Amino acid sequence: MALIFGILIGFIPHMRVTLAPYIATFSLIPPITILPILFITFGLGELSKVMLIVVGTAPVMMRSTAQAVMDIPRELVIKAETLGAGVVQMVSRLVLPQILPKLITAIRLGLVPAWIFLISAEAIASTSGLGYRIFLVRRYLAMDVILPYVLWITLLAFLIDRLLLMISKRAFPWHHLGGESL
Repeated sequence: MALIFGILIGFIPHMRVTLAPYIATFSLIPPITILPILFITFGLGELSKVMLIVVGTAPVMMRSTAQAVMDIPRELVIKAETLGAGVVQMVSRLVLPQILPKLITAIRLGLVPAWIFLISAEAIASTSGLGYRIFLVRRYLAMDVILPYVLWITLLAFLIDRLLLMISKRAFPWHHLGGESL
């Protein structure tokens, strides 16, 4: 969603005028506040958790991707137009190579709120999952149980982040030439 809407908003001025205000407004809604609506709409299963993560992370990633598209130097777009490139060619040969590394960075940054939303949803209305287990044992102040769960979540988050960074470095080595990425 971030890729498609980001390109539409960032590259096509008419779409920017039409979509950007809605996405900007939607991105300001605290996702946890609409969790009850998601539970009513999608039930207490996994779909409501996935939708919470989408609602919480997609608008910010869309805005980030659109900004990355708008940051492409205008001279490059003019050069592509001068050489006869159409919109599809400009998107596939100019825009995508410029924004895909930045989209991976946006995904990496979106992992933190995604984990927060997942753990929150599991803690509020779930009968399984790490968030449910942490919330369940917190009333007993069982730090010996809570800490391994926190460490497990941290390890998963770290591994996913490193995997995304490795993919970015292999797929877009030119993007990482300026120095070591975080």
